[in-house]
Amino acid sequence: MVKILVTGGCGYIGSHTIVDLIENGYDVISIDDQSRSTPYPLTGIQLITGKRVKNYKVDLKNFDETLAVFQENPDIAGVIHFAAYKAVGESVDQSLMYYENNIGALINILKCVKEFSVPHFVFSSSCTVYGNPDVSPVTEETILQPAASPYGATKKMAEEILKDFTAESGKTSVILLRYFNPVGAHPSNLIGELPLGKPQNLVPVITQTAIGKLPKMTVYGSDYDTRDGSCIRDYVHVSDIAHAHTLALEYLTKGKNTASCEVFNLGTGIGITVLEAIKSFENISGVTLKYEIGPRRPGDIEAIYANNEKAISLLGWQIKYNITEMMRTAWAWEQKIKKEEENISHN
Repeated sequence: MVKILVTGGCGYIGSHTIVDLIENGYDVISIDDQSRSTPYPLTGIQLITGKRVKNYKVDLKNFDETLAVFQENPDIAGVIHFAAYKAVGESVDQSLMYYENNIGALINILKCVKEFSVPHFVFSSSCTVYGNPDVSPVTEETILQPAASPYGATKKMAEEILKDFTAESGKTSVILLRYFNPVGAHPSNLIGELPLGKPQNLVPVITQTAIGKLPKMTVYGSDYDTRDGSCIRDYVHVSDIAHAHTLALEYLTKGKNTASCEVFNLGTGIGITVLEAIKSFENISGVTLKYEIGPRRPGDIEAIYANNEKAISLLGWQIKYNITEMMRTAWAWEQKIKKEEENISHN
């Protein structure tokens, strides 16, 4: 059985990807220091797949600890690297922390990949590398604009580091997956997004407002050049994103890649405004959201959505979930979390 290391395996996309990998016959281990996650998803993964994934509680900024994982698992055949800080607003306020964590962790993991000649590497990138694009949808060949935030800058830097690394090593093939906006929860309702503290992303803000954890939410900006004045994003279900990683590994292991470093967009190809996303949630939940219109937020991009034809044609990727399913699974997950919290408080 092929062994895959997933960094950030207790995180939102990492946990869903581990499930997909196991369901497709891979042996998986995880590294997650749980500074921005909890062990909770490991139980959900086990309930879904029947397998308990070993997680190493290691800070990837510590090279010796990272190296020890590879020494214990010299048969790692591929790495999927998620572990990174990802809040755009926080990155504006704490840029050095983002550069230290996101770039430092990547360099340490690549040193180990090089030493152990790991042949396959899949990187969790982001549509933020496109900056504020002149046109949408963006293709993988769209010229990258200046990053709108330090978070986006770390993803651009990471992509450059990986391109240089593959050219230097000659032994590792890399796929860069540029996500658009992952949302929703696993259809089993056993794993989903678990933001620590106040959520930074739109959909958990919506669900937490609907359930009463947040008194109200803010729509940042109403004067963008879009059909209703709010930002446009490409929301894609987390399970669809997760499966793309399995397909990317298969693409590499079968030698289908034509270059040592290839890029794929992961989005639905449909641009949805923030206000339209709110309306979609209200329609499936029956809840009227309390929200106010606020000023633009530093680092936010006006409008971006994907041309996903490359991932569909070369990876064989398919979009299974529409915006209704995204919101339905996100809401079911939020309700489950509240019920569990109530049970704990009553005991």
